[in-house]
Amino acid sequence: RQTSVGLTSIHTKHCAVAMLQTCSRSSTTGTLYLAARALPICSTAFRKVASRAFTSSAMSHEPNVASEPRFLDMVGINFDRAGELIKDEVTPDMLATIKSTNATLQLAFPHRRPDGTIEVIHAYRAQHSHHRLPTKGGIRYSDGVNQQEVEALAALMTMKCAVVDVPFGGAKGGVCINPRAYSEGELESITRRYTLELTRKGFIGPGIDVPAPDMGTGPREMGWIKDAFATLDPDLNAAACVTGKPISLGGVSGRTEATGLGAFFGIRSFLNDKEFCDACHFEEPGVKGKRFIVQGFGNVGYHAAKFIDNAGGLVVGVGEANSAIYTSSSSVGFKPDAVREHFMQHRTLAGFKPESGPRPELLEGDEVARILEMECDMLVPAALEQVIHAGNVDRLRCKAIAEGANGPVTPSAEDALLKRDIHILPDLVLNAGGVTVSYIEWLKNLQHVRFGRLTKKWEERSKRLMMSVVDSLVEKTLPGFLPDSLREEVVKGPSERDIVYSGLQETMDTACAETRETAHALKVTYRMGAYVNALRKINRSLVDAGHGGRVF
Repeated sequence: RQTSVGLTSIHTKHCAVAMLQTCSRSSTTGTLYLAARALPICSTAFRKVASRAFTSSAMSHEPNVASEPRFLDMVGINFDRAGELIKDEVTPDMLATIKSTNATLQLAFPHRRPDGTIEVIHAYRAQHSHHRLPTKGGIRYSDGVNQQEVEALAALMTMKCAVVDVPFGGAKGGVCINPRAYSEGELESITRRYTLELTRKGFIGPGIDVPAPDMGTGPREMGWIKDAFATLDPDLNAAACVTGKPISLGGVSGRTEATGLGAFFGIRSFLNDKEFCDACHFEEPGVKGKRFIVQGFGNVGYHAAKFIDNAGGLVVGVGEANSAIYTSSSSVGFKPDAVREHFMQHRTLAGFKPESGPRPELLEGDEVARILEMECDMLVPAALEQVIHAGNVDRLRCKAIAEGANGPVTPSAEDALLKRDIHILPDLVLNAGGVTVSYIEWLKNLQHVRFGRLTKKWEERSKRLMMSVVDSLVEKTLPGFLPDSLREEVVKGPSERDIVYSGLQETMDTACAETRETAHALKVTYRMGAYVNALRKINRSLVDAGHGGRVF
């Protein structure tokens, strides 16, 4: 009753959404649905949101997990746990400074639909930390976008950048729409208007805030953002206002697969560590021969699976929103390219037939979530947050979890997993491939030259001279010791993609090693090791800039 007095209809809907979100956290989903029905001013759309939530809960067969924290609270819980570990190093005031979100922009602008109706689009941009500039983080298009989600993801970005030594603060943005419900022309119009509003408010720019793709967006939208910003601010470095762009607009080779490849590099780094393998009860180190399940086969999941398969790992399970496939084989896995091709053609995994091995077990409808519970060596959740929680954690049958998505494991679920010696490779490290390669693209845009352009031929010439010396010394005793095909591979100069892959591998290997070192030194989880490293680095940046505190 209070929300309907003296408010505009738009503001009222925001209050209704807040009420629905509160009900969803503190009550059963049935109460959520009844709350929506009880609001006469609530639009049909909000009732549909509640109805979908009620239907989803009824189909999931999961117990009530209302005690699980919100995503924003999850980030806060992990932050506080890490802060407690280094309370003698970082002052409470400094921890509070690091934890708080620096600035959040809420936007509402009109959009005319093809039928002539006017729709109000709601959007957000959160800049969590300005300890280093520019801030960096993706923009997602989803009808589930809200302020708390955006702020939580921005906080994660701050920590993520610090863990992998990328000199950015964290940010995140979102537009509250379902991109599938809009035409390409409408999406372009919304994207350009969003960019206009960010520019007006000083929330975008090469040295201010640099967005990137996220859920529901890609190179196309980043190209629109770059063009709109360059029109409004025709600066020489305007292309550096956004990353994840098409190559033709200043993008970098390797950005598309960056997050998935980064996840693979992280997985490989941990699986090559004997101490980690012993803790997870793996018979021998390495990716080869390990059985993986990838839940979420979008950009991150597909590319992670592809590189795992190339390294000899077995992808024995793949899960999507509407279907999942699994094989119990210990010698044959699915080929990610074949799975991807089938899904893109049919929009379901039903009917997929592998080239070899037995026909896979198909999970559909309310059984899809069981893909998380199938037996494997390593589970890779690469879709949404909080998919592993108190309601299903006891049914997991994996030896380790690699977080390809942001926040897929809740704190209570993590505590339960650790009691079973199931270790987690944290999103803070594993999911950092995207921002690492975005940093490389940003550098390319500021330098105005493609990586390798100035040095590739010089390196090839130097290598050929070296090989000629080797030939003169070895050829007499070992004629033909080096095949021509291998010789060309040795002397070939690096392409831009080679340089990007090399930089990403170096970054991920270093971050994973630092995470393990801190975790072992403090006798804590790898997640806490990553958070502690991030907090120490951010604290040092603030202290060295004269913002107080102390550094040890």
